[in-house]
This record gives sequence, structure tokens and C-alpha cells, in this order.
Amino acid sequence: MAEPKVLISADQIAKRVAEMGAEITRDFTGEPVIFIGVLKGAAIFLGDLARPVHLDATFDFIGVSSYGNRPSPAQELKSGWDSTGEVKLTKDVDQPMKDKNVILVEDILDTGLTLTFLKKKFLSHQPRNFRIATLLDKPSRRKMPIQADYIGFSIPDEFVVGYGLDYAEMYRNLPDVCVLSRE
Repeated sequence: MAEPKVLISADQIAKRVAEMGAEITRDFTGEPVIFIGVLKGAAIFLGDLARPVHLDATFDFIGVSSYGNRPSPAQELKSGWDSTGEVKLTKDVDQPMKDKNVILVEDILDTGLTLTFLKKKFLSHQPRNFRIATLLDKPSRRKMPIQADYIGFSIPDEFVVGYGLDYAEMYRNLPDVCVLSRE
């Protein structure tokens, strides 16, 4: 397999994540926020995003999986994969969301199926505010009409890894967002 090629460098990520943190600080001036990271991919992004936020902040995590006949990793890399749209909760949050400022943190907004499911779930808990922060937005793949409130980078329809994103659980620890060749 060819080495991943850098799409967004660690320096570019650090600069943009700091800007996003400043935006969140401005939007919620003086109010506490709860960052909810979508496991596993958003863990690195959540940690980096929280540092430049100058508010009282707590963390929580949620896990989801998508149903469908997932191809082998090699087939998924070559031709992609679309879930059936059914999303299953694998780990719920540990704290109440009612009347709280909730920021859902995701690594990538792709089809929108998972984030649409999660948004509906969180809004049913009546948070004071609900926002979505995503490092990457891939609008060309969108199936559901959902947008993030805080977007790091819009990217083309490439298979990306690094900075928390994986291919068969590999490459999550790369400091850059890289394109993995589909060949």
C-alpha cells in the first residue's frame, strides 16, 4: 500500500482548531459547555479543540456504529462504503444534557446519517444550545441536509486518515490529515 499523502498539515490543523476554539469562546462567552466526542475518531480533535476554549468545559463521549454489509477494508478503500442509514448507539453519554450548552465534536461530516441521528437524540434531551463542530466536511457525499456550526476544513471526496481518522484502525496517530491512495 502506498504511503498516505498529506492533505492538511499538522500546522494547518493547529491553526484552524485554535480559530475554532476562539469562535466557541466568543459564542458562549462566560457560559459553561459540554464537549461530546464521537468515538473513536474525534478523540484527538476534541482534546485539541478544548484547549483554546476559555470557558468552563467538561467532556463526555458517545459511540455509534452504522449498519450495512461493510466491505473488506481493501474494498472499502477502493470503492467506498455507504451504510444503510441505520445507526446504532454503542455508548451513551454519562451526564444529563437538559439546559446545557452541548457541542457535539466529530472528526468528519460525510453523508450526514450519523450526525442527523445524534442531533435528533441530543435535541430530545432539551439542551440550552446544541452545536456541531467537525474537523472535516465532505459535502459532496451528503445524503442528509445537515450542516456543522464549526467546520475546520471542507475536503474533496478522498479517503482520508490521520488525526484520529483511520483505515482498519490504522493511521489514527498521524499528525496530519492524509489521503490514502485507493489503488
